[in-house]
Amino acid sequence: MQVSLTTTQGLERRLEVAVPAAEVSQQVEQRLQQLSRTARLKGFRPGKAPVTVVRKQFGDQVHAEVVGDLMRSSFAEAVSREQLKPAAGPRIEPIDMQPGADLKYAAVFEVIPEVKLAPLENIAVERPTASVTDADLEAMIENMRGQRPNYTEVTRGAQAKDRVTVDYAVELEGKPLPEQGAKDVSFIAGNGQVVAELDSAVIGAVAGDARSASVHYPEGHASPQLAGKSAQFNVTVKKVEEPSLPPLDEEFFKSFGVSEGGIDALRTEVRTSMERELASVIHNRLRGQVLEALARENPIEVPRALVEESVQQMQLDTARRTGARDVSQLPPVEVFQEPARRRVALGMILAEVIRAGELKIDRARVQTRLEEISMSYPNPEEARRAYLQNPEAMRGVESAVLEDQAVDFVLTRAKVTDKPSTFKELTGFGQPQRGES
Repeated sequence: MQVSLTTTQGLERRLEVAVPAAEVSQQVEQRLQQLSRTARLKGFRPGKAPVTVVRKQFGDQVHAEVVGDLMRSSFAEAVSREQLKPAAGPRIEPIDMQPGADLKYAAVFEVIPEVKLAPLENIAVERPTASVTDADLEAMIENMRGQRPNYTEVTRGAQAKDRVTVDYAVELEGKPLPEQGAKDVSFIAGNGQVVAELDSAVIGAVAGDARSASVHYPEGHASPQLAGKSAQFNVTVKKVEEPSLPPLDEEFFKSFGVSEGGIDALRTEVRTSMERELASVIHNRLRGQVLEALARENPIEVPRALVEESVQQMQLDTARRTGARDVSQLPPVEVFQEPARRRVALGMILAEVIRAGELKIDRARVQTRLEEISMSYPNPEEARRAYLQNPEAMRGVESAVLEDQAVDFVLTRAKVTDKPSTFKELTGFGQPQRGES
């Protein structure tokens, strides 16, 4: 076999391969002989047809199969001989595939680049340090009380955060739309749970008041009947209730899964959860800094084929998250290009970190990660079994653990400076959420 390798551009390589005609003919003859022992041809008993007859009927097909197999095997041999690492399958360009001639073809493909890590000692990161204080704990418990408010009916006008119950009817261009109306609809005023116009209309209203609001629907609204038009909402306020924090009693404790131990047990559970959240935030901050530094210190060219593959995966992930049913509902491909390029580059850089550090998967960490994932499901044990029975899912868990090990390896060599912070600063606890003032 003769091999000629050239670099076309960047990471692209063109490999020209020639397999001697004698080898092609030999394999074709061997297959025809095998086929003659099993072929069923009209006028001959099974396996008794002469090779000449078999060749006449199946020769072209057998030759094509042999050529296909020889291209696969010779490409693999040529790549090994030239010590290349293809990033993806090759594009085959036939040169000569005629029976009786040397088999000649060109394989065009991209290679995985060699990554030479910059000294890890050049990386500098800031490690946030914080703890869960008693004040943080009490603030969290108060926040939890706010999530389970009691509501008491009042006769005053509705204010923000009150629960308002209404009936409403909808008119479009003076004509009623019964199917758009509703009765006994409850929502928290000022929380963005309903359209802004309706939200504003009930502020100051008392039970029994009638209010109206004009609501404009965007052109892309789901209902063609309402798209791009303004509808009149006629609202009747039926009830206004003000919130109050629930007492710290057994009922409250049970609503958060604490059946025994009272307030002390709740505090222990909440503190443990907060410390777990804080550790996760710190870990993610460090991880982000390390990955950013690795990408900055090790600029590399990446194969286009792998970037395209990553873009497609990102599109699929986006479709799953958003419920998109076709590509037209997804952002343009260009939006994914740079994130995909960065993902591919970091994958190669981390692979080199793992190789340089001779890192092996820490099975104990895999089990810990699996337990953490399982606990996020309603039935942890069932989720855990499902992961263990799914090889692809377990490979994802192992890959994430090995990546964490690589980040930890970098941190043992990087310049790490502690930066004091607080639970609230790091987690964003207490900051206004969407719909809140």
